[in-house]
Amino acid sequence: MLIHMKKDIHLQYYEKAEVHCACGNKFTIGSTKSKINVEICYNCHPFFTGKEKFIDTAGKVEKFRARREKASAAPKKILKVRTKKAKK
Repeated sequence: MLIHMKKDIHLQYYEKAEVHCACGNKFTIGSTKSKINVEICYNCHPFFTGKEKFIDTAGKVEKFRARREKASAAPKKILKVRTKKAKK
């Protein structure tokens, strides 16, 4: 028994889709898009390169550091320690 695929419902597949990375690296892969732009690839990703690199597009690292400095400069609150009352 043959199963036929429906016609005209599948995306066009590009065997040699071009991928352009923000680091300047270019390579080809198979994809449903003819051109792909990425921010990070195997050439610049810390997992593959072994180099630590912060990728911060929204300024989150600077915001975190500013919050941390502000918290360390602020006086620390003294917490009251609650003790259990003895039963009579």
